[in-house]
Amino acid sequence: MTLSADDRLAIHELISLHGHLADDRRPADLDLLLTEDASYDVSEFELGVVTGLPALRALFEAAPGVQPLGHHVTNVLVTEAPDGTIAVRSKGLAVMSNGATGTVVYDDVVTKTAAGWRIARRKVIARR
Repeated sequence: MTLSADDRLAIHELISLHGHLADDRRPADLDLLLTEDASYDVSEFELGVVTGLPALRALFEAAPGVQPLGHHVTNVLVTEAPDGTIAVRSKGLAVMSNGATGTVVYDDVVTKTAAGWRIARRKVIARR
């Protein structure tokens, strides 16, 4: 599969959507971001690997720990592997209520579903 410019734009917008859903506290809309069976590896934040939309909605609703006021995504790279896997690597910048900032790397695998592009796997890598 060769990604079209439209596919690439849709994937970039998908990656950007995460920050809006998180910051607006919209766990009910995670189906706009993730596949039904998505895995979300937040092991570096001592939350393990969370799998499936119901568990991911519960994680977002619980909002364990201190949550950023703003999640900002940048440096989005979309790579198409020979086997057809579409990998996306991006950087996240978080701004806390006290003005402190933090950064992460998101390593994603995205897939095209009947509803459009969705994240099937995400690993959040802390940069401390």
